[in-house]
Amino acid sequence: MVGNFYCSTQDGRCHFSRHHPIIEYRCNAASATCIVTNSANVAKVDEVAANCSTLKTKILIDGEQEGWLNYQELLANSAEDFPDINTEVNEESMCYFTSGTTGYPKMTIHTHSYAIAHQVTGPHWLNLGETDLHWNISDTGWAKAAWSSYYGPWTCGAALFIHHGVAFSAEQTLSLIEKYPVTTMCGAPTIYRMLVLEDLSKYDFSGLRHCVGAGEPLNPEIIDTWKSATGLTIRDGYGQTETGILCGNFHFVEPKFGSMGKPAPGIQLSIIDDDGNEVATNTEGDIAVKIEPEKPQGLFKEYRSDPQRTADTRRGDWYITGDRAYVDEDGYFWFVSRADDVILSAGYRIGPFEVESALIEHPAVAESAVVSSPDETRGEIVKAFVVLAPGFKGSDELTKELQNHVKNVTAPYKYPRKLEFIEALPKTVSGKIRRIELREQEWKN
Repeated sequence: MVGNFYCSTQDGRCHFSRHHPIIEYRCNAASATCIVTNSANVAKVDEVAANCSTLKTKILIDGEQEGWLNYQELLANSAEDFPDINTEVNEESMCYFTSGTTGYPKMTIHTHSYAIAHQVTGPHWLNLGETDLHWNISDTGWAKAAWSSYYGPWTCGAALFIHHGVAFSAEQTLSLIEKYPVTTMCGAPTIYRMLVLEDLSKYDFSGLRHCVGAGEPLNPEIIDTWKSATGLTIRDGYGQTETGILCGNFHFVEPKFGSMGKPAPGIQLSIIDDDGNEVATNTEGDIAVKIEPEKPQGLFKEYRSDPQRTADTRRGDWYITGDRAYVDEDGYFWFVSRADDVILSAGYRIGPFEVESALIEHPAVAESAVVSSPDETRGEIVKAFVVLAPGFKGSDELTKELQNHVKNVTAPYKYPRKLEFIEALPKTVSGKIRRIELREQEWKN
């Protein structure tokens, strides 16, 4: 999930792309050599392709376009047998971009051992077997797809139900669950919040036997409503782009509605203080994973080209997740908050810096601060506080213009659904914006 494109050049200056920076940034940061996409994204790629020095091949999965190879033709003309490639467990396998608050998105590098970690995800959290048809209602652009659309089902021999839609529809989703033999389902809390707004009594859930949720804490009220209608408990799971599943309401755990559940098998999870000491029961602290003397399977290798941020995730023998929680007397973990300013909206992690960088490109914006704001459906949404440049006046028209600008510069789901014009931002004596003050103001209302 990437914000404005930034690069360091030989002349020492920083340059910001005003054309589809998500594609340009990722391509350059990852030194990507090939892009595979559909017709809807051809123009976006072609606009920035000249700025991506490593990009050599462009493949289109639908239709014909000059300068692009057709995926179907390549498939038809490919060799039936592909040569085996021997890889080691510690070799690099995949990369995900994850959002941050004070800089550009980080490249999270996983090795092939990442797949082994999902031998816990598949059977114990998703509760899959060879006769299951699993539906993961998730975009492919975040790590949840690896958990529930790839490694988890693969390790269990389960089949996948895949539906391509233009936009999410609660009514259509419920109809599909009823129509097809979907046995297990995974979705972000936002999905469930939207589903329970429908008349669930109209649908037959007899084929469905197991449901899980991940991406952000799920309200106990939603879990209760869903269980009343379907007879099934939505089992929360907790993990990160940087890890496999760390904690969850696994099938062998009696769930406590609203809790994160208990640590995953093979994971020594704890709550620690600033000195790396485990804290007492019902005491808030940092969620941490023991990585010494042996690092658990699924933990990322590094943030590519960012040794400092990689080092910042370590505290003694622990990996620090950046989230806060406490453990009750029964060993259940309860999420409290994030230790940084990342916004969790509908399961997506959105870095304020990305949105602020997009806003500042607009001539009407002198300064901005972006924080989370509570939302009944999405859990929380992006809110921007904007200080206007001289000569501009706040209006509904300008609000819409700024929202569309952010959509175009970053990604549609990152735009500020709330926007407030203010005279000045709260700051520290050193000039740093106090986002926490604005965020607390939002959550008190």
